[in-house]
Amino acid sequence: MACFLVPATTGVVTTLLQKKIPKRLHPEWLNAMLWGGTAMLAVEHYAHGEVVPYPPFLTAMKNPADIGQMVQEMVTVGGTMVVFVVGVWLLLVFLAERLAVRGLGPARNRGG
Repeated sequence: MACFLVPATTGVVTTLLQKKIPKRLHPEWLNAMLWGGTAMLAVEHYAHGEVVPYPPFLTAMKNPADIGQMVQEMVTVGGTMVVFVVGVWLLLVFLAERLAVRGLGPARNRGG
């Protein structure tokens, strides 16, 4: 129903803090994964009628009994997605660092 709101919120925070995250951690990778996933999920929810282009936007908001289920989905599914995306990002950063140390990664200080 609204699980895409959790990675969207995380994407807002990481986008706002991007300049404070060291460049070697590639915050742009994290933002791309978060925003890409958010867009994909928003389109999927729209296609299934769970998100509509008019207020209240989330169809679960029409029925107060569904709000608890929506919040539970946001915490469990949305939270799990954010943890997974951050984990994949950390793995990619680790691998990029390892490749750079071995001279196999993107050119760092080689003028490239």
